[in-house]
Amino acid sequence: MIPNHIDVISMGCSKNLIDSERLLRRLKAKGYTVTHNPEDVEGEYVVVNTCGFIADAKEESINLLLSLAELKDSGKIGKIVAMGCLTQRYRDVLDKEIPEIDIVYGKFDWKNFIDSLEDRSGAPAPREWERTLTTPPHSCYIKISEGCDRFCAFCAIPLITGRHISRPMEEILEETRRLAAEGVREFNVIAQDLSSYGTDLYGEHRLAALIDAMADVEGVEWIRLHYAYPADFPMDILDVMARRPNVCKYLDIALQHSSDKMLKAMRRHISAAETERLLDEIRRRVPGIRIRTTLMVGFPGEEEEDFDNLMDFVRNRRFDRMGAFAYSEEEDTYAARHYADNVPEEVKQRRLDTLMALQQDISAELSEELVGKRLRLLVDEREGDYALCRSEWDSPEVDLTFHVRCGAQPGEFIEATVTRAEEFDLFAETGPIQDDYTDNNI
Repeated sequence: MIPNHIDVISMGCSKNLIDSERLLRRLKAKGYTVTHNPEDVEGEYVVVNTCGFIADAKEESINLLLSLAELKDSGKIGKIVAMGCLTQRYRDVLDKEIPEIDIVYGKFDWKNFIDSLEDRSGAPAPREWERTLTTPPHSCYIKISEGCDRFCAFCAIPLITGRHISRPMEEILEETRRLAAEGVREFNVIAQDLSSYGTDLYGEHRLAALIDAMADVEGVEWIRLHYAYPADFPMDILDVMARRPNVCKYLDIALQHSSDKMLKAMRRHISAAETERLLDEIRRRVPGIRIRTTLMVGFPGEEEEDFDNLMDFVRNRRFDRMGAFAYSEEEDTYAARHYADNVPEEVKQRRLDTLMALQQDISAELSEELVGKRLRLLVDEREGDYALCRSEWDSPEVDLTFHVRCGAQPGEFIEATVTRAEEFDLFAETGPIQDDYTDNNI
């Protein structure tokens, strides 16, 4: 155990990561040495920012806490501190079942941990939004709201995070200006529900106004939007995406299903026809946009014809990026209280595998279509002679990686021609393009 040292382990989504980054900044201001996601924990404190979204994520958080309990018993680490989404829902259970945890906070009261620590520096306390980035220095996530008012039948997020609360625009813009001045070029805008931004604070949708103002900040090269909700979608954001060259033509919007029966049962507040019209309008108003979506199989009551409907939907819409998961019952949700989890697990898995196999074929075809095209790419890291890059259509960690043999360094933008496509990786060259490619430039 190392005195005056704190290890912070962040689990779950990028929204959780931002909370961890804020924690790191405050710990350093207090005079502690801090490591994030260390390979070998050895701190006076080990703080785990847990995830509680679905069963697998909860199990992963619990297993980590149990392994830390063993390290504590051996004297390798000091105190264990748990915070985040899992503890927000199950604080009493964790207190009882894992007594080795010394301190348990929820998702929002973790700042009390900072207050409990001895101040060993005397430095001024950071502002609310200040944080220590754990992402590459040229890229960051920026959270514009917390919580969700949608209450979809399957989702526990409103039970964890509470109602939707937007951050003030000026605070977000101040954070953007500060990060851009420090060298951040890519801003991945996130929220549980981007579509509702501003409705609670200003009485109207303000996502378009916010993104338009962020695009004016000097140094901002890319702004990418994650986790829009299809119902009551703010259509004016499409005009901003089409007009502003530094707003990526990329939208992450979870649709969940295509069957009217399932959409109604899921309490998604949108019909299949409305979904189709929304997708048509997005592609019409933002030419060249790439859409990422998330779908669900095995929700209670899903029959083969509903699944066939979903397969046809994916086959026809040819989503550029897609993730999917099988329904997992979450206690206290509307679905858990009102529906029997009546789709057998083996059926859920078969449907999930079938759906993802279809998307894999679509993704491979869409990647092949990029061969010969010249793209602007952002270098994330180096691997030997290669720069590992992304396009504006690729979000960090979840989308495609481009391998380019060149000397460009992380944070630099380059132009390269795609020469080969594989399942998840593409290869490109920065040199002169072949004559066969010249008509394909984008």
